[in-house]
Amino acid sequence: MLNTFLLLLAALALLSIIFEELTHINKAKTTLFLGCLSWITLFVAAPNNQEAAAVNHELQDNLLEIATLWLFLMSTMTFVAYLNAKGMIQIVVGKLFPKSISVRMLMIQVAIFSLLLSAICDNVTATLVSLGLLTTFKLDSNIKRRMSVLIIFAVNSGGVSLITGDVTTLMIFLDGHVKMADLLMLVVPASVSVVLLATLFSLKANGRVYANSVTQSVERVDIIIALIFVSTIILTMVLNILFAIPPVLTFLSGLSVMFLVGKTVHTDTEEIRILEYIRQVEFDTLLFFLGILLLVGMLKQIGTLDQLAQLYAAHDPNIANYVTGMGSALLDNVPLTAALLKADPHLSLAGWLGLTYAVGVGGSLLVIGSAAGIIAMSKVDELTFVSYLKYVPALLLSYSVGYSLTLFVGRLLA
Repeated sequence: MLNTFLLLLAALALLSIIFEELTHINKAKTTLFLGCLSWITLFVAAPNNQEAAAVNHELQDNLLEIATLWLFLMSTMTFVAYLNAKGMIQIVVGKLFPKSISVRMLMIQVAIFSLLLSAICDNVTATLVSLGLLTTFKLDSNIKRRMSVLIIFAVNSGGVSLITGDVTTLMIFLDGHVKMADLLMLVVPASVSVVLLATLFSLKANGRVYANSVTQSVERVDIIIALIFVSTIILTMVLNILFAIPPVLTFLSGLSVMFLVGKTVHTDTEEIRILEYIRQVEFDTLLFFLGILLLVGMLKQIGTLDQLAQLYAAHDPNIANYVTGMGSALLDNVPLTAALLKADPHLSLAGWLGLTYAVGVGGSLLVIGSAAGIIAMSKVDELTFVSYLKYVPALLLSYSVGYSLTLFVGRLLA
C-alpha cells in the first residue's frame, strides 16, 4: 500500500511536468513538493525508530548527492552566465562559425561541437555552453527547439566514450568490465547516431541563419576568466583521474579564483548585478533538479530499482540493455546503473559496451531523462515535455542505430 502511494506520487510528478502548459504551474515547484512529500511519507510510515533511522540515513545520502550536484551546477552556471553576459561565448562562436550559414550545416556543426565538448567535459558544462551557442544566432522557435533536442542527444552521446564525460561510463569502467581502449571505440557509434539525427532534423530545414552582432568590448579580465574556466575544466579531468578529487571541489576552487580575480577589477555593484542575473535565470533549474532527485532517491529507497535489476537479469542481455536505456529516460541512470552493477550480470564485452551506451544515451528519449534535458527544458522556453515528444521517433531511430553499432563494435573487439 505504501509503495503504491509513493509510486503514485512519482506518477503525479511526471504528469505535472507533462501538463505544465495546461496547469501553468511551474514544474520545479510541483516536483519539489511531491519529492519532499514522498520522503515525509516514508518517515511517517516507519514502524519504529530503527526504520526511521534507516530512512534518515538514505535521505542524508540522497541530499549529499543533490548538494554535490547543486554546487557543481552553481559553479558551472556562474562561469557560463558571466562569460555569456560579457559576450565571450558569442565571440568564440563567431570564430568557429561563419556569420551566415545554412540551417542544415549549422545543425551538423552544432551536433559535432556538442559531441566533442561533452567527451572532454561534463554534460552540464557541455549543455550550458552549447545552448549559449544557440543564442548567438537568429533562430525561429521551431529551429531553436529542434537544435536544443539535437544538443541534448549529442551531449549524452559524447559522454559515453570517455570516463570524464559520463558518470555511468566511469562506474562501469571502475567496476573492471571495460578498458579505456574499449570505451574509445564508442566514439564511432556515438558519432554516427548524432550525425544521423542531425541529418534527419535538417531534411526540412531550409534557408540561412545569421549570427547576432556582438557589440561588447572584451576586457583583459574577461579573457583571464575565460582561461580560468577552460583551465578548470581540464584540471577537473586531470585531478579526478590522477588523485580521485571530486569534480565539484575542483570547480568550486576555480570559481573562487574567478571571484578573486574579478574582485580586483569589478565594482561591488557589478558583482551584485552578475549574481542577480544568475539567480533569476538558473534557480528554477536547481529546484527542478532537487525535486527530480528526491523522487529518484525515494524510488531507490523502496526497492523499485532493485526490482528492475532482477527483471533485467531474467532476459537476454542485448535486449535488456536496449530496454534499460529506454528506462533511463524515466529513471536517473546513475542509481539505475548502480543497481545493475550490484546485480553483477554475466555479460560479454559487447554486452558491457551496449549497457554503457544505453544508459548514457537512452535518457535522451525523454526531456526529463538526463541532466542535459532538464537544463535545456529550464533554459529554452520553446522546449517542453509535450513538444519534445514529437521528436521521439527520430531520437529512437538514432538511439537504435547507435546501440546496434555498439554491439557490432563490441563483437569485433572480443
